[in-house]
Amino acid sequence: MQDRAARSGAGPPPYRPAPGQLKHRHAPARADRRAARSPEREARSEKREARSKTAGEWLTSARLYSNSPAASIIVNRTERARRALEGLRRAIPQPQTELRYENPYQLLVAVILSAQCTDARVNQVTPALFEAFPDIDALAEATPEQVYPLIRSVSYPNNKARHLVGMARMVRDAFGGVIPPSPADLQKLPGVGRKTAQVVASVAFDRDALPVDTHVFRVANRIGLVRNADTPLKVERQLKRLLPKETWSEAHHLLILHGRYTCTARQPKCDRCPITEACLYYERLQKLPAPLDGLDPKQGTYYCKTCDHYVDQPASKVDRYGVQQIACPRCGSMNVFESKSGRSTKKVPDFRVH
Repeated sequence: MQDRAARSGAGPPPYRPAPGQLKHRHAPARADRRAARSPEREARSEKREARSKTAGEWLTSARLYSNSPAASIIVNRTERARRALEGLRRAIPQPQTELRYENPYQLLVAVILSAQCTDARVNQVTPALFEAFPDIDALAEATPEQVYPLIRSVSYPNNKARHLVGMARMVRDAFGGVIPPSPADLQKLPGVGRKTAQVVASVAFDRDALPVDTHVFRVANRIGLVRNADTPLKVERQLKRLLPKETWSEAHHLLILHGRYTCTARQPKCDRCPITEACLYYERLQKLPAPLDGLDPKQGTYYCKTCDHYVDQPASKVDRYGVQQIACPRCGSMNVFESKSGRSTKKVPDFRVH
């Protein structure tokens, strides 16, 4: 009945706010309740507003921005990659391999020797090696025992001596003594894996390839160019989807050199990094809690700020990034600081290959 009356125009008139009046019919009552809030509730509300303002202010000055006034926030990996490569190109104008070679044969030998070894060390042994075995045929006629003394200062010299001789014999017998240019054929050779094959194909034969070594793996993950990429193959596939094909070889050398001299495994030199504005790792470092002053090491090795408690034997937790963090054994908080230095114990993922 009431519904029919309302539709027919009978009954009380609908609520119509006067000009300037709150539009919701219950709004006046809500306004009265807000006015009657307790001082404690008002204080909590003010704290929430302050935290919100602090977060907004942080965004305007975060390291996602460059020092340039025209810079804008990074919203996706494509933009991050563009800025990272631009910064690395300015810092490294001529990216290229640091291995010394004169032809594809010498490059292939040098890359095989460089596995888990520095380029500097390889460059020390290859002159004598190439003098003794100047081409594929000479190396194919050698024995591992003859090669070993010339390369014993590199890592795993016994295995590499066998690989070099086996590689040379297969190139001679299966490929007519000519180093094959395709990664697929190169991977058939003893001692040649996916990374080695792509390095040789890219550098010696100008093929489009993006080899991933420990430096490329670490730097690509740290910067944030890849996501959930815990193997070199995953990193390679994501980078190839992200970067234009014509930049693959250049990106490989840029990331290697950046990882070798700046974004090092144990102590990355963030203070001299040319691409902090594009780096997710650096962004996370800026979010770590500031050091605390006035802690008393006599009361305990660690201090939990959450429960205001000192401990000597902390617990541990794995955070959302999979990093093992020190935690308070009393409350479980990871907001723990070293009592002696006042520094936070929190760590960010550094993607080192252990």
